[in-house]
Amino acid sequence: MHTHTDAHPHEQPASSMPRPSEPDPRLPRLAESAGFIEYMGTGWATPDRTPVTVPGVAGAAAAHRQRLSAVSAGSTIVVLAGRAPVRANDTYYDFRPDSDFFWLTGCSAEDAVVVMTPASSGHDATLYVPAPAYPGEAGFFADAAHGELWVGSAPGMPEWSAALDIETKPLSQLAAALRGASEVLLAGNTVAAPRELAEFPVSVPLRRTLAELRMIKDAWELAELRRAVDDSVDGFAAVAREIPNAIAFGGERWLQGTFDRHARTVGNGPGYSTIVGSGAHAPILHWVRCDGPVLPDAALLLDMGVEARSFYTADVTRTLPASGTFSTAQRAVHDLVEASHRAGLAAVGPGRQFSDFHTASLEVIARGLHDWGLLPVSVDEALSAEGQQHRRYIVCGIGHHLGLDVHDCAQSSYEAYQGAPMAPGMVLTVEPGLYFHAWDETVPPELRGIGVRIEDDILVTDSGSDILSDALPIDASGLEQWMRALA
Repeated sequence: MHTHTDAHPHEQPASSMPRPSEPDPRLPRLAESAGFIEYMGTGWATPDRTPVTVPGVAGAAAAHRQRLSAVSAGSTIVVLAGRAPVRANDTYYDFRPDSDFFWLTGCSAEDAVVVMTPASSGHDATLYVPAPAYPGEAGFFADAAHGELWVGSAPGMPEWSAALDIETKPLSQLAAALRGASEVLLAGNTVAAPRELAEFPVSVPLRRTLAELRMIKDAWELAELRRAVDDSVDGFAAVAREIPNAIAFGGERWLQGTFDRHARTVGNGPGYSTIVGSGAHAPILHWVRCDGPVLPDAALLLDMGVEARSFYTADVTRTLPASGTFSTAQRAVHDLVEASHRAGLAAVGPGRQFSDFHTASLEVIARGLHDWGLLPVSVDEALSAEGQQHRRYIVCGIGHHLGLDVHDCAQSSYEAYQGAPMAPGMVLTVEPGLYFHAWDETVPPELRGIGVRIEDDILVTDSGSDILSDALPIDASGLEQWMRALA
C-alpha cells in the first residue's frame, strides 16, 4: 500500500474512509488514545536504515554535478525528485524519481530536492529529504507516507549523506536555504513541488542543458545500460518459452506478465509499458493493452525492456513466429525489415549525422515496397519531402537516444539531437519496421495483419558502434533456431 496523507493547496486530501462528525468510542482514533501513544513510544529497536543504492552511484552522481556546474556558473540550481501520481483516490503508482534528479544525486527518495549553490569551486550541493517519523513521534504510526511503521526502515539524513556522499538536510529547511538566492533555475518533477518553490518557474534552459549533458554516457552509465540489455535478453527467452502457454490459455497478457515479472525480479521493473502484439495487434505501434489471444499461426511482436535498479533502461524489439516457423508472407516482411535494420545499423558511428540511420533504413523500406508494387509513385518521389508515401506503413521514427528514459534526452534542442552528429558515448536505438494493418486495403490480403519491428540498442564508440543487444538474432532463420534451442 502506498499512501500520502498531506494535501497540497486547493486539493482535498484523499481518504480511505470517512471520519465521524462525533467521536465513536467503539472506533477511537489512535492518535487521541493516551495509553496507545505512550505504549507505542517504547520497546522499539533501531532497524538497519541504510538506503538501498546501486554500487558506484555516488561517484557517478558527483561527476554529473561537476559537469552541470561547469556550464551553470553563478546560478542556483534546484531539481526535484517528484512524487508518485495518484492511481485512484488514495492509492498511488509506484514512485520512480525524476531522471534529471537521479542523474545528479543517485537518490530515490520521494519528494526529495537537490540544491546546488554557487561557490568558489563551482557549486556546493545539498540534498533535502522529508524527515522520516521514528518511534516516539506521532507520525511513526499516523503518517502513512513517512512513518516507519508504515513504510519500513526509513533512511534519515545521516544515512542518505553517508550512502551518497552528499550533505543532506531535512526538507523543512529548504525554504531557509533558498532565502535570498538569486537566479534560481528549477527543473525536475514539479507536479507536487514544495510551496517554497511556488515563486520559481521551471527553467526550460536548465532542462535542455541537463538533457544534452545526459546524451554522453560515462563508464558507470554504460555498465548499467549493458546490465539492463543483458537482463532484457534473458527476459525475451523467458517470454519465448511461455508462448505455448500463452497460445493455450494466457494470451498476450500472459507474455506481458511474464516479462514484467522478470523485470521486477532482476531490476526495478519494465522501463516502459511492455508491448506484446499477436497477429492484427502487431502493427499497432503502442499495443500495451495486450488483451488479445496469441494466435498459433501469427507473427508476435515483442517490444520489451528491463529498467535496472539504477533506472537505466533497455529497449529491444523482436518479432517471433508463434509457431516457431515464419510463414512465407511473414518471412518476406521480416526479411525486408531486416535489410532496413542492417542499413540503419551500418549508418551509426562517430561523426555521422543522427539522421543518417533514419534515412538509410527508410530508403531500403521504400525500395522494397516499390518492388512489391505497394507504392503509387516512384522511389525517388516517395523519398522526397513532398512524397513520403512509404511512411503509410511506418509512421514512427527509426530510433532515439536511450538511457535513464526510454526516449532519453527528449528536452534537448533539435540542433543537439536530430540535427547533430553522433558522438562516442551516445546510446541509441535503431528500430525500423513495417506495419500492415488488418483493415488496410492498399496491401494484398496475405500481408494484412502483419507487423514486424526489429530494434537494437547501440553504443557509439570512437571507431564505430557496439550493438549491446546482439545476443538476440535479427534474421528470420536465426530467430527460428534461437526459439528451438529454448525448448
